[in-house]
Amino acid sequence: MSKSFGPVTALRSGSLEVEAGSIHALVGENGAGKSTLVKIVAGVHRRDGGTFTLEGQDVDFGSTAESKAAGVAVIYQEPTLFPDLSVTENIFMGRQILKSARRIDKAAMYAEAERLFQGLGVHIDPRRPALGLSIADQQIIEIAKAISLDAKVLIMDEPTAALSGVEVERLFTVARRLRDEGRALVFISHRFDEVFELCDTVTVMRDGSYIGTRPIAGTSVPEIVNLMVGREVGELFPKQAAEIGDVVLKVEGLQSAGVFHDVSFSVRRGEIVGLAGLVGAGRSEIARAVFGVDRYDAGSVTMNGRAVAARSPRAAIAAGMAFIPEDRRKQGLVTEASVAENIAGVIRRNLARGGLLTRGQENKAVAPWAARLEVKTSALDAPAKTMSGGNQQKVVIAKWLATQPDLLIIDEPTRGIDVGTKSEVHRLLSELAGQGMAILMISSELPEVLGMADRVLVVSEGRLTADLSREQATPESVMHAATASQEMAR
Repeated sequence: MSKSFGPVTALRSGSLEVEAGSIHALVGENGAGKSTLVKIVAGVHRRDGGTFTLEGQDVDFGSTAESKAAGVAVIYQEPTLFPDLSVTENIFMGRQILKSARRIDKAAMYAEAERLFQGLGVHIDPRRPALGLSIADQQIIEIAKAISLDAKVLIMDEPTAALSGVEVERLFTVARRLRDEGRALVFISHRFDEVFELCDTVTVMRDGSYIGTRPIAGTSVPEIVNLMVGREVGELFPKQAAEIGDVVLKVEGLQSAGVFHDVSFSVRRGEIVGLAGLVGAGRSEIARAVFGVDRYDAGSVTMNGRAVAARSPRAAIAAGMAFIPEDRRKQGLVTEASVAENIAGVIRRNLARGGLLTRGQENKAVAPWAARLEVKTSALDAPAKTMSGGNQQKVVIAKWLATQPDLLIIDEPTRGIDVGTKSEVHRLLSELAGQGMAILMISSELPEVLGMADRVLVVSEGRLTADLSREQATPESVMHAATASQEMAR
């Protein structure tokens, strides 16, 4: 299939053949065309060319309603449930079970929801409101909704990005159960360990085109990576030696009731410090407090020997800090704004002349940063929402590098981006450290922490439980500290 949006060709020749009773992985770099292909299958977009058949019949969905009615369901990374409605009401939204006089039969709906969850092998209270449910539970509810519609094809788009290990395993159990029932599943992920654990077959796309399909049992990670990027990817963690200089950031006795306790550490010029720990340990909260986004009750933050005011990102920026948040879409980008407007977001005030800033001036100022980060876009005036996830990440990094900071705080630098872009981001971080920048990197991927950090700080239950040199940091030592009790922390 093919699809263009104005002058931009998003899909040149997308092909995918999925069999009933199988789990089929769809992989490729950001911008490879995966999302466009899925949106055509889901009825969000109409194809410009090519063929599309479902169970042997030609189809051309004009809406998501048509796609769902034909038996196609898409489970997104972040489900969109109605938070104030119950689990059951979300499952049967718009097609409630009715009794006489067209009154809603809640008892029948609750019973059917229970049956759906039992069939999936999970327990979720069908009467509870959706508000407060974990992402994992919300995804299960979306799957239950799809099964209630008798979905024949389920597409799971990066479903594990925000899940813990236990939640991922539960999702995989559900996926295998659906496969064994004879349904066809498409699994989109950048995590090769999950692809090789769960899937039967893998299809690779690159630059909007189909590259190849392989049985999982007959391929390997290096082969898939080579197909994805069309080139040999350099070392994934190209860490280069850097001269460690004076202390740039110093945190002393930082405390926030119920979140983190007595946190003290420093980051030096030219040093990459990794902040590791289990999900929920308090890593991101510490970083947000240091930058002034979140409050803290006690302690101090200094930059280059000068105190930084609490609860003031403006003061943090003025002191030489930059902060790239974990959720780049919601907290790092204005998706409706252009690439240029996003990159200039923090420095715009400095670019204006007499209170005026022309688009030409803005483009001229941000072009070097877009070029340095190799941002792939049709134009600097293009909306950020039209870009792939990896290029959006590059735009956020470019925005903060344009402030020329002394300290870069980067939370989950490569979450949700492909292996080629990961290597580029890691190379950039190493180059910045080599130029004397201090970097505080938060990551849930242990290989990333071990591969890039000069020192590793481990957080457990809101406390720093270890400060490990690069030589001391091993998977065993980090995990031991990450699971340490509070007594061990003291």
